[in-house]
Amino acid sequence: MPSTIYLIRHAESAHNVTKDFSLRDPGLTALGHTQAAALATTFPALPSVAVILASPLTRTIETTLAAFGALVGAGSDVRIILDPNLQERSDLPCDTGSAPAVLGAKFPALDFGDLGEEWYAKKGPYTADDKAVAARAAAVRRILLEIVRALDAAGPRRDVVVVTHGVFMKFLAGDQGIDLPKAGWKAFTVEEDGNGGVLVPEE
Repeated sequence: MPSTIYLIRHAESAHNVTKDFSLRDPGLTALGHTQAAALATTFPALPSVAVILASPLTRTIETTLAAFGALVGAGSDVRIILDPNLQERSDLPCDTGSAPAVLGAKFPALDFGDLGEEWYAKKGPYTADDKAVAARAAAVRRILLEIVRALDAAGPRRDVVVVTHGVFMKFLAGDQGIDLPKAGWKAFTVEEDGNGGVLVPEE
């Protein structure tokens, strides 16, 4: 059976509550931290997680570490990959990330060296329009195909977690109707479709 890909929406963040979208790269609320930490005990596939892809915004990193931080570290082969393609669609301050040096100071256990100094600038491939966002989503699906093929070839089933944002998830899943709750998740497989991959919901 092929690897499962679990799309996870970040837990509750400050701008979700205040509706102050001028907040730059806000973190989780107290409830958000509780929601994310709960995943560490309630997420059903925890023992089979091999790779975690996460958006490099503060709220998705905090969700990832609270939920899955115990899986990584010394002696573990579980990887966290921070992928700027997973950042949220809009160019509002709340959806604009932070420089690698800022993130490194907040999260010293993670490596931000591959992000690029201006990964958070909403220009080029990260422009806040549907065409650019769809291209980013396609790039993530291609990466997921590569990861799953490697995992499936390696032996026992291992799964992939993707921690991202509500609007970007619609593009990634190819489903404009998907609307997961904060810290909610949905299971998919990834299949080749001739255009780089498609996510198929698991029954």
